[in-house]
Amino acid sequence: MIVRERVSPKISEFLRYLASHPEAESSLPTLNQLSQEIGISVAGLREQLEVARALGLVDVRPRTGTKRLPYSFAPAVKQSLMYALALNQSHFQKYSELRTHIENAYWDEAVSLLTEEDKNELQNIIAHAFEKLRGSPVQVPHEEHRKLHLLIYSRLNNPFVTGLLEGYWEAYESVGLNMYAGGMDYLEEVWGYHKTMVESICNGNYAAGRKALVTHIDLFAHRPL
Repeated sequence: MIVRERVSPKISEFLRYLASHPEAESSLPTLNQLSQEIGISVAGLREQLEVARALGLVDVRPRTGTKRLPYSFAPAVKQSLMYALALNQSHFQKYSELRTHIENAYWDEAVSLLTEEDKNELQNIIAHAFEKLRGSPVQVPHEEHRKLHLLIYSRLNNPFVTGLLEGYWEAYESVGLNMYAGGMDYLEEVWGYHKTMVESICNGNYAAGRKALVTHIDLFAHRPL
């Protein structure tokens, strides 16, 4: 039998401290105290703290101090994705393809976990979206679009899937697609598919919902310019 030595993750001293101290959820010691305990300079600790803050791992407030936040993959995804888009906005298309595969792959598992309260909320989102579309003036229901998709996958209890999907919507807004209308016929058709998705979820016909999901994403890919 071959016994492999357990390798510790290669992370900074501060992140290692953060991960190994449950009490960090309530409060962290001062920088001076942490510097002595961890064994690095205050200046080095500040740098590591700033990285943790950018990754959404800690909350830093002047009066209440610093505490560890519940883990989320989304901040790290957003930081990297926004940089990628700054380099070249064509990266959005590649990321959009990844998002499509994620939503398709996790559809059955995600919708089977939704509660009755979730399903009611999905129906409310559909109603609000059509109110915007049929109002005067017409409004693009972007917020409803984002909420609908994220709610469908919200019960997966997988921070990496939800983080990647949240990153998609940040990128979607960053490239200005939240302001995109594409004409009333296009919007009505898109939201018709959303309505079918929600009805299929509520009826337990997950295959029909997945078909509507795939078709409406393909419709977006070939939207009128």
